[in-house]
Amino acid sequence: MKLHASLPSLLQGYFTQRLMAELHASPHTVASYRDTFRLLLAFAQERLGKAPTLLTPQDLDAPFIGSFLNHLEKDRENGAASRNIRLAAIHSFFRYVALQEPSLGALAQRVLAIPCKRRRTRPIDFLTRSEIEALLAAPDQTTRTGRRDRTLLLVAAQTGLRAAELIGLRCQDVALGCGAHVRCLGKGRRERCTPLRKDAVVSLRAWMRELGLGPSDPVFPNARGQPLSHDGLAYILARHVAIARGKCPSLAQKRITPHVLRHSLAMDLLQHGIDRSVIALWLGHQSMETTQVYLHANLQLKEQALAKTKQFKGRTGRFCPTDRLLTFLQGL
Repeated sequence: MKLHASLPSLLQGYFTQRLMAELHASPHTVASYRDTFRLLLAFAQERLGKAPTLLTPQDLDAPFIGSFLNHLEKDRENGAASRNIRLAAIHSFFRYVALQEPSLGALAQRVLAIPCKRRRTRPIDFLTRSEIEALLAAPDQTTRTGRRDRTLLLVAAQTGLRAAELIGLRCQDVALGCGAHVRCLGKGRRERCTPLRKDAVVSLRAWMRELGLGPSDPVFPNARGQPLSHDGLAYILARHVAIARGKCPSLAQKRITPHVLRHSLAMDLLQHGIDRSVIALWLGHQSMETTQVYLHANLQLKEQALAKTKQFKGRTGRFCPTDRLLTFLQGL
């Protein structure tokens, strides 16, 4: 009688064979899925009292996965979006389990039936031109770190690169001659080039000359000469936002992350009449539907549309129920 494959062997095969060898998943995807299962196995060890190497696929049934998702939301205070990301990784693994171990198909089917949680969406955050200028003025230009930070923020605000694309830039990815641009490999392994304005070219040229960087060196290194981490980028931005808030009070009302600079560029392009298809190409979106969120967030465009309409001439009134039951229901 054939025994089921163990959970450790299934997990190892999923990561090495399915994700890395067959799907050739990006390092970011592998890291995200890895973190999901580190959290899941730690939760299982605490709840079931079993070491991760002793767990079986049956231990991770649908009710247990549901408890794990609740733990993420209540104990770790994750939002619905983070919960859904973790669930996507678990779904991907159990699709692999169903193929590798058909006898576990019913177990996998029940886990795959767990739905993603609907979440409330809100308009995206973005910075105005004056707020970006205040942010760019915050770094101290008399220090090397300040010159690096100012160049970093300027490139981020002009190109709209994602955080991973920005900190992953190498000197060989930057062309500062005729037709200056930066080249990056974005989501879905889509390579794109993004043009640079003259001020960014001048700043980048001076910065790269100051450090004497080689082709394979990171454009924005940390104190040890290594590429900045995501936490390092967030720290740099938060530090200069705190300074800029002293001169631009409107920044105090906004939660600013590296991705907000990307949104800010898109909104600036949209407000200057750039077509959505061009913005999608600029940002590396797979579909123009992704760019639709900027239309929803752009209050200025909505106000312009409203100004072209006419007011209604009808009289306003108030409904007055005549029946006592209707009056009661109306007052609820």
